[in-house]
Amino acid sequence: MRPSRLRLILLLGTLGCLLQPMTSAADEAVSEAINQRMEELLFSGDLEIDGAAIAARELLPQIYASRNFLPLWHRDTRIREFLAVLDTAPDHGLELEDYYVAPLRTMVTQPHSKRRALDIADLDILLTESLIRFGYHQRFGKVNPGSLDANINFKREFLPGREPVPSIQSVVESPRPLQEQLHEAIPRGPVYMALQKHLAQYQAMAAAGGWPTVPAGPTLRPSDRDARVVALRQRLAVTGDLPASADLTSDLFDASLQDAVETFQKRHALASDGMVGQQSLMALNVPVQDRIDQIRLSLERLRWVQSELSEAFVVVNIAGFQVFLIRQQQLVWIARAMVGTPYRQTPVFRGNIRYLELNPTWTIPPGILSQDTLPAIKRDPNYLKRKRISVLDPDGRRLDPSTVNWQAYTTRLPYTLRQKPGPDNALGRIKFIFPNPHFVFLHDTPGRELFDRAERTFSSGCIRIENPLEFAEWLLDDAQRWSLSALRQAVDSGKTQRLNLREPMPVLIVYLTATIEPEGGIRFLKDVYNRDPKLLPVLDGDIRIELPKT
Repeated sequence: MRPSRLRLILLLGTLGCLLQPMTSAADEAVSEAINQRMEELLFSGDLEIDGAAIAARELLPQIYASRNFLPLWHRDTRIREFLAVLDTAPDHGLELEDYYVAPLRTMVTQPHSKRRALDIADLDILLTESLIRFGYHQRFGKVNPGSLDANINFKREFLPGREPVPSIQSVVESPRPLQEQLHEAIPRGPVYMALQKHLAQYQAMAAAGGWPTVPAGPTLRPSDRDARVVALRQRLAVTGDLPASADLTSDLFDASLQDAVETFQKRHALASDGMVGQQSLMALNVPVQDRIDQIRLSLERLRWVQSELSEAFVVVNIAGFQVFLIRQQQLVWIARAMVGTPYRQTPVFRGNIRYLELNPTWTIPPGILSQDTLPAIKRDPNYLKRKRISVLDPDGRRLDPSTVNWQAYTTRLPYTLRQKPGPDNALGRIKFIFPNPHFVFLHDTPGRELFDRAERTFSSGCIRIENPLEFAEWLLDDAQRWSLSALRQAVDSGKTQRLNLREPMPVLIVYLTATIEPEGGIRFLKDVYNRDPKLLPVLDGDIRIELPKT
């Protein structure tokens, strides 16, 4: 026996809705049709309308029960406005098909006189489903990152004071334009908007046929004459690295072409030597659709951190080997960084920098201890002395390393190994602590020459940063007590000292393989951890609406 409307409303806790009057028999028929659809969804767990699968299985019954199953979309002008908003989905790297744009347009164009109650109900339900999908994707991203990587702990929260059921109804019924409401609810930062601009440019390149392939062969160098130079010129002209006014038929590798190659190399995080070797040739011949997908993935990953943005925060882009400090949506500090090797990857997650430590000691983590330090000790009896590493027993007492039979251990050691402060300390002269279960933090390094490498995957998971004292000065934000010169003096003293921040500073560790340079240009980065191929099929796959817990 099917439950009555009253029973369904009672189940959903919306008795107050019964006071809403029905205005006509036609309204009653539409309301009954919506109620039947919601019963089907609620009690079977699935609903398809003209082949369109419903994903908002929790929200839709709540929304319609809260309004006594009356239609939500009353105005044709509002429906057309919403369809225009959906047309912007590709601007965000999202697919129109995810929002049933084509079926909705077909349903909307059906004459009113030919619409049955069920047709009106189905149109209303699909419009609401589409709005939920679009809003959900804009706020949280299409993919729940936690389903891909359990380390990712970015917040997934509704807007403060805006519960989804009343918010969705107010968005539709408000006289304000939908696009205006969307921009107000989900403001986009400059990086996101710049990526959107470049996405449109690359989509236009794809529509025009993309770019030519540069044939394989030996390294092309300035002053060379080679038939492949013509293809190189044409390739670089498409992306604007070579001016449109340049000669695209010459086979001479002249100075202007060298400048264009160097510009391209900088945009793709390659060594800017002005020559087209194997790495540059591979980057040149990446299909335009692959570059479009890189931008789409970066837009999705930025949507993941939408709830994390605050007045001030630190961002580490693993794939770009860079760290940034953002204040009031402005970049105020940037530095090169080193991240974990492909087999000791730096995780994607969030934390709060609470303090920094000058002249830190380094307690060697268990993983590094068993995999790196112990084998080094076995190879070199003087390793611990040379590295100034002390051996402590479980009670914290210092031991003579020569009294320990290192050969007897393979993985787990009953000792703590701690390196003394100093210029050769693995953490350098300063570290920045944001407590987390991964034992990851930002720190200085004695190996500064490695910052000059184009690809900087050298650490065991922590993030080594260039110019760390400048970073400390920005974080402490206390020019009278902790100027750059004062910090240098404190470091030179050799004394270990902890400095607490006035307020915790959020730090977001992200993974963007397409990003924006400070001057606004697009930059494509190597997928050093091979993460893009894992995310792309999920971004292009089925939709799941996983509501945050309130």
